[in-house]
Amino acid sequence: MGAKSVEGFVMLELAAEAFQAKNFQLAADIYECQLQNFTDHATQQELLLKRADALAFDGKLSEAFEIYQRASKIDRLRPAQLENLTECLTNSILRKEGIVSHKTQPELDTITCGGYDAFTCRICCGFLCEPVTLPCGHCFCRKCLEKENVPVCCKECKDCSKLTDVQSYRVNVVLSNLLSKWYPSQLLVVELRHEGNRLYAEKKLEAALMKYNEAIQIAPRDHLLFRNRSQINSALKKFDDALSDADTACKLQPHWIKGHLRKAQALLSLKKTEEALTEYLFCIALEPEGKLAKSEAQKLLSDLFAPVPDDVQERIPDCSTLLSSRARLKGNAATSLSSFGSAGSVNLYKNGNASSPENLKPVPASNRPKEVDSAKLKQACCEEGKEEGGISSFYHPTVLDRCYILKRKRSAEEDVEEEEEEDGKAGGRERPCKRSKSEGRLREGVSSWSSLLADCIDAADLECSLCMRLFYEPVSTPCGHTFCLKCLERCLDHNSKCPLCKEDLSEYLAQRRYCKTFLMEDLIAKYLPDELVDRQKVHEEEIAELSNLNKNVPIFVCTMAFPTVPCPLHIFEPCYRLMIRRCMEIGTKQFGMCLSDPVKGFADYGCILEIRSVEFFTDGRSVVNTVGKRRFRVIQHSQRDGYNTADIEYLEDKKVEGEQEEELRKLQDSVYGQALVWVSSLKPEQRERILGHFGPMPEKEPEPQVGPNGPSWCWWLLAVLPLEGRAQLPFLAMTSLKDRLIGIRRVLLFMSRNRSR
Repeated sequence: MGAKSVEGFVMLELAAEAFQAKNFQLAADIYECQLQNFTDHATQQELLLKRADALAFDGKLSEAFEIYQRASKIDRLRPAQLENLTECLTNSILRKEGIVSHKTQPELDTITCGGYDAFTCRICCGFLCEPVTLPCGHCFCRKCLEKENVPVCCKECKDCSKLTDVQSYRVNVVLSNLLSKWYPSQLLVVELRHEGNRLYAEKKLEAALMKYNEAIQIAPRDHLLFRNRSQINSALKKFDDALSDADTACKLQPHWIKGHLRKAQALLSLKKTEEALTEYLFCIALEPEGKLAKSEAQKLLSDLFAPVPDDVQERIPDCSTLLSSRARLKGNAATSLSSFGSAGSVNLYKNGNASSPENLKPVPASNRPKEVDSAKLKQACCEEGKEEGGISSFYHPTVLDRCYILKRKRSAEEDVEEEEEEDGKAGGRERPCKRSKSEGRLREGVSSWSSLLADCIDAADLECSLCMRLFYEPVSTPCGHTFCLKCLERCLDHNSKCPLCKEDLSEYLAQRRYCKTFLMEDLIAKYLPDELVDRQKVHEEEIAELSNLNKNVPIFVCTMAFPTVPCPLHIFEPCYRLMIRRCMEIGTKQFGMCLSDPVKGFADYGCILEIRSVEFFTDGRSVVNTVGKRRFRVIQHSQRDGYNTADIEYLEDKKVEGEQEEELRKLQDSVYGQALVWVSSLKPEQRERILGHFGPMPEKEPEPQVGPNGPSWCWWLLAVLPLEGRAQLPFLAMTSLKDRLIGIRRVLLFMSRNRSR
């Protein structure tokens, strides 16, 4: 008996390995053979479940369901025991529908909402109301953000690192004003929705339903309204109406998980268990990490397999029903909407009146047409085309105020007349159903509304309040104001407060995470392309001018700088903050350093510094590590945006040859030796300070005339010698290496004599 037991465990391990290797048939056969070796009920149920799992993954669902039923007779199956079956059914739906989950295809998270896709909140998937711009640059409804768990994770870029205190962020003023101007009716719909939600929370269900009826009359293609009204109808025990609304929401947004969850709950209320299970499985297929759908699906499977006397077979789920084709989820949603768009959504309120609450009540589901044949659909489409001026109900004109559409209504009516004439000319030929035309119009809905919106946009609405030009790289502050990136940075150089409302932006400045507001940038690129091109040209001209290292070169007026010698700087003045930032942004990373001059402002000679690194402090100050590059002479002094600039010419040492070159080598050897003696005579603490600031003294170069500036050790020595800037300046202006070496030798002799005294 012991040997058989050991052999049985070995076979079970082999079955597990076969299952892992996806050899499901072998695993199922082994589990079946091992059933006779174990007599206790718990082990038998475990083996039956494993065999059923293997059969399910092998595609033999009908046989697997029978095995699950056998296992449930031993003891009721717990939902957790059906996790593998849930996964298997989900994978089958994925393959059958030819879709991939949100996990592998993130773009499915991007729900399009009728004709206002750009203005869709990616949290509620509804119209963007009271938009708040997060630090990452994406916009969401204020109320949606308030409901999010902390830390808030952006639904667009999935970034949580920048979202610290989201609750303190205010509504984006510019975007909010634009939406109020362009979409007044849609904002009314959102207001009605919020009022309905408030009434629902207060248990005033009938009043909440009236608000949603009124909102749907204005926006009959808003999936969020139908989903929420379905919830209200469920609370009122109107389960047929709840299912109808949930189904409408799913057809409007075929891959919206919340819509399918609501539909599953409505089906469950009507005791349609298998259909509800199918919806939950589809939710899992779209979002594998969804805990609610997975938990509910496993509970339903557990209930379906639970043994019921005299009714066992009917309780076994039909795999063909669970995995039935969901053709309405494929392709354009218009194909699905054609069966209810006219008779379902619009005719519900055909005789409705917004001021008459009794007319806003939905038609009971029992009175709603289940299907619409082609003749009735054709008639309905024609009638609606006349009533709405040729604009089909498939994209009801609620996303723009009526006044913006009136100027196009006449041309739309003419189009309808032309279509009717063409239909009349068809004679005995079968006329094409308006259904196909309506579907085509739906596909063009977004572009149609985009063209209408383009006529409403005024470039003045998208101007920066600081530069009074079109927004370029727009960024939004936590207080809700929007500026050009460069404009805001320049203001923060002077003051860490918002230029408009004066709110403190110290924390915003400290983070230095200026992300562009994507929605604003997209609006400008889409609807103001010509103005954007002109704005880009102005920006490019400014960059080209700033990139010129001969004309209008930025000048830092401070101290002496020398070629090859490090020059760390502490930047705190607003004008130099701007100067350093520009040098970094345009890529030159170079600026000039000159001594101050009481008459001209700065000296006629200086050195170009190259930025190696910049370390910013929270208050906007910075430490800039630079190194000297080339010497220059100032041709013309000028200013730009608060800092000095100059037209310059670069200086180079004059080359010598023959005997003069040999004398120059000897002179270098002599002066270099004197320099070493002077450095070695310094006190240890002095040498340590020099080494810490300037580094060690460079080695003597075998060829002194290499490069335009001569030996680097000369400049290092001039930087550490205790000379005033005015005494150092002539050395910078010299173009003769011989004269420079002679001057250094005189200084060293003077220093030696003073030390000997």
